[in-house]
Amino acid sequence: MSAQDGQTATGAVAGASTTGAPATGVPATGVPATGSKAVGPATRDGFPVPPALRRLRDQPRVLEFFCAALAEDRLSHAYLLVGAPGAGMQEAAQALAECVVCPAGGDDTCDECIRVRHHTHPDVHFIDPGSVTGYLVSQVRDIIADTSLAPVRARSKVYVLSNAGLLRGAAANALLKTIEEPPAGVMFILVARSVEVVLPTIVSRCQQVPFRVVAPDAAQREVVELSGADQAQAREALSVAGTPERAAEFLKSPGRREVRRMMVRTLGELERDDSWDVLKSADQLVEAMRSPLEDVRQRQKEDGQKSADYLSAKAMKELEDAHKRELTALERSGIMEGLAAARSFLRDVLMRCTDPAADPVNEDVVDVVERVAASTTTSGALAALDAVERAAGDLSHNVTATLVVETMLLRIKEALECPPSSR
Repeated sequence: MSAQDGQTATGAVAGASTTGAPATGVPATGVPATGSKAVGPATRDGFPVPPALRRLRDQPRVLEFFCAALAEDRLSHAYLLVGAPGAGMQEAAQALAECVVCPAGGDDTCDECIRVRHHTHPDVHFIDPGSVTGYLVSQVRDIIADTSLAPVRARSKVYVLSNAGLLRGAAANALLKTIEEPPAGVMFILVARSVEVVLPTIVSRCQQVPFRVVAPDAAQREVVELSGADQAQAREALSVAGTPERAAEFLKSPGRREVRRMMVRTLGELERDDSWDVLKSADQLVEAMRSPLEDVRQRQKEDGQKSADYLSAKAMKELEDAHKRELTALERSGIMEGLAAARSFLRDVLMRCTDPAADPVNEDVVDVVERVAASTTTSGALAALDAVERAAGDLSHNVTATLVVETMLLRIKEALECPPSSR
């Protein structure tokens, strides 16, 4: 069966008949339906919209597709969400997982939904490739073994695999049978940039759900509606956070906004900073990026204390492991957001070098943009942006956050033609 044989969500919504993964209209293979219990008056195309899915408002066809599948008890056992970064696939995977494990069908407020959002629900597993080259066979074996175990809290189990294009070779072959015929009550949600990067044997066993690129104007309007910010603040937030929902959360977080301000201030002072100053700034930036994690650690501690009374030793170990994964993911997300702030600022610098009349994204720091642009060249700005991309690559290769930021700032300083000085 070829990659094209896999059912797509668009075709399912339109009522098209295709082959491959179970189509809308075919009972789900063992995943208990929860859509009939969805709360809230909102509807989409005649179907109730669970509150957890309302965050997909900027992907109307995806929203309609999942609302119909939930309301008609026709969830598939395997989905492949494909689209450009920032299109909202991870948010959609999380929202669908909430709908599957929540007793109320995704009310977005109960303990089950909150645990899914925090990546600490024992029956919802968010999995990343185990190495820089892809998923490990040992990872897949652990997944297969876990699917055979009964859920801890919910009636179903969900496995969300990011970067599904890195599911290859022996690891992919080991998982094929389980994706095709999973145990009752098990759902797989795979996320990838495009169908082409995923093995055809994987694609053919999943129901494809394509995500469109959200128009910038539409994304800005949504951020304004969600946060009450103005258009300029919405543009700045989107350049850092990516999706409207994340941008709205960013605007409501003083700590995350402070990281952006610190990053801009640091980049603006590189010309007069010596190497020691750069290293000190890097330490301060990383500390600021990590500061929101203290609240998460406190909440995890409270969760553990509440769960200790009714969870077995094995389940408590799984909860502790989930907490560690959550902290790791949040720390990496914070660092990546800091890099995104640097990227956004340097793009403004590049734009000012090439077209002085163009409006910058970071309007609140236009004076800093102009000052840096006046002291560098187009090639220097391009090299500085390359330093940010290299930093993102280093972070994905598990280089420590402090070393990543230190190296990036030193490279940017050199690229902008601000040679190191000494005390």
